[in-house]
Amino acid sequence: MDISQILKDTENALRDFISAVLSNAFGEEWLDKCGVTVERIQRWKERKSEEEKKQKFGTIDERLIYYADFYDIKTILKKHWNVFSEAFGDWKTIEVYLSELEKLRDPEAHRRELLPHQKQLAYGIAGELRTRIVRYRSKLETSEDFFPRIESARDNLGNVWTPSLIEHTIRTNLVLHPSDSLEFVITASDPLGDNLQYGVSKNIGPSLIKWWENNTLTYSIQENDISGIFAIYLSIISPRKHHAIGNYCDDFVEFTYTVLPSK
Repeated sequence: MDISQILKDTENALRDFISAVLSNAFGEEWLDKCGVTVERIQRWKERKSEEEKKQKFGTIDERLIYYADFYDIKTILKKHWNVFSEAFGDWKTIEVYLSELEKLRDPEAHRRELLPHQKQLAYGIAGELRTRIVRYRSKLETSEDFFPRIESARDNLGNVWTPSLIEHTIRTNLVLHPSDSLEFVITASDPLGDNLQYGVSKNIGPSLIKWWENNTLTYSIQENDISGIFAIYLSIISPRKHHAIGNYCDDFVEFTYTVLPSK
């Protein structure tokens, strides 16, 4: 159990969900109405700037809320509980969950090992919060609390998909060449709690996807990938008999690139 990754994934799932819900409610200016002070948002911008300086040759997350502290997330949820209560239920219960996660997160941040019962507590709360998010999305999309959903998907070139995007396609407008390597990270959750498998492929369909238990996937660009529009599909699947899409996967996201011959 990688509790550090579980805490990180849960925190990011909350960030993505807040972004999706508030951008739908308030539009592109939702950050100005999110409920935190101007000083806190300025601090997020400073952290983003600091990260840009560290990552001169890498990529950083462009979404400002990814530089918020955990208590900022808690403040936003409380401020707009009338919007979030349908997904999460009773505020007092969620407040306790978030407070416990915040306390458990600090030892991880300072590299102090959590005790076994603390890890189990963090795992349980994190699973409950993410499951409530997925159930809410499932009700909106399928009227069922059954199928798993992708919470976010990103590549190593800085492109990110989240539920705030209506389409399941990211058009990167990037040019790649044979021998270039892509790396993807999929964050997903299942409302029934089953372990998921993850796939990366050039097509989706029965027998076309090779499944992996690891949510970090790689793809190496080949000569036969040269195309004006080259698509990579990131998919998830539960171990159950029935699936949401064509009975061969439960959710997918498409990333498109242009692939040109090597110079």
